Amino acid sequence: MCSLVPDNSTLYIREGGQLRRVNDIVLAEPKPVSSCRRTKPLPMLLKKEHFIFTYNAKGNLQYSPRSLFDISIQFIAENIHHVDSLLDFPEQIGVKLFAATEEKCVFSNQETGPKALQVFNDAYGDMVLTSLCLRNRFPLLSERMCEIKTFHSLKSLDLFGCRLGDSHEIFLHLTSSSLTGSLVELFIGGNCLSDIGLQRLTAPIRMFKKGLDNLQLLDLSDNPISERVIRYLTCLSNLQNLDVSGTNFKLGPVLKKTMYDLTGLVCSEKPLDIFEHSRCKTEGWAEHVVNQWERIASQVPKLKKIEDSRKSALRFFGRQKFISDVLNSMPLVRPNEDEDATEKLHFYKPTPKHGIPKVQVNDTAEDSPKPSCLNARKRQRQTEGSETRRSPPGKRFSSSTLTAADKDMLDSY
Repeated sequence: MCSLVPDNSTLYIREGGQLRRVNDIVLAEPKPVSSCRRTKPLPMLLKKEHFIFTYNAKGNLQYSPRSLFDISIQFIAENIHHVDSLLDFPEQIGVKLFAATEEKCVFSNQETGPKALQVFNDAYGDMVLTSLCLRNRFPLLSERMCEIKTFHSLKSLDLFGCRLGDSHEIFLHLTSSSLTGSLVELFIGGNCLSDIGLQRLTAPIRMFKKGLDNLQLLDLSDNPISERVIRYLTCLSNLQNLDVSGTNFKLGPVLKKTMYDLTGLVCSEKPLDIFEHSRCKTEGWAEHVVNQWERIASQVPKLKKIEDSRKSALRFFGRQKFISDVLNSMPLVRPNEDEDATEKLHFYKPTPKHGIPKVQVNDTAEDSPKPSCLNARKRQRQTEGSETRRSPPGKRFSSSTLTAADKDMLDSY
């Protein structure tokens, strides 16, 4: 081989990732070669995950290779964020691939997690997650917003006590086309949601007639909303159950009639079991993924440090009392369950077989003007009596009572 190379030419050789020149200048010290014969290739490094280790009856360790299908599933799970689509793949393969991806903690990675979840949601829909409960877990909602937006087949979503306010970004997702035909139950109570916030939430539905088409249950309890929001709920044509407990709604004939005329809902005499928190659970393949997110967040206690730093800064600037009042005005948990149990204000849409209680609404509407008529008659009698009583004092100021000096003074003017 060396005789084929001219003497005056420059020859470069790469060995072990280093480049060296063979002739006069040496860029790297060459490794001594024992012989010119071809060396044997290094044996392939075997991964432990390709084998199943067990113990036999004698206590000796033994292993058996995994099947090629399992090895392929493991490889795809590690690189799921590079997969374009899983459409037309059987559900049996999808559930195994999802479990393997979850075991690799791919969904917990904020860089690859949203892409991986999007691939599964596009292919398997509500099998990935059909119900999501984030009650009083506002840090998890803020940290995993991108991942939560990939669940476009949710039928039930519980965001009670998540401090949404009036302009949270989740509102755009709730009224987007991805959740148009799937979401049936929505719990947004205890979020300091005012009339303006509910107006913004329903604005796309009222303007474009799209969004929350199949919504049947809505929880607005423990929010500072007034009766003016009833007109914003008229766009929810399929709404059948409404919870406005702990709001500024005042139960009475006027509220019952307005609610029935605009939405077709009537007030329930007893609390409805459909609004119980025990019904809402996280269900689907991604149930353990949500628990994994919360477990990872609890291992890194950043929230307490941030809260302490904020308190120290606010104490320095003298605004601690102001911020504490704002935070106290946003309760996460209901203070007294027994007290709220007696103040439930639930509305439902009656079924045709039970009949629509029009008589109750009309009776209350007809009975309410009667006291006003009686009061009008009483007021008329009182005014007549007062006029008769007030007429005699007018005679005291007649011209006959005036003296001659008073007349002269009046004539001078």
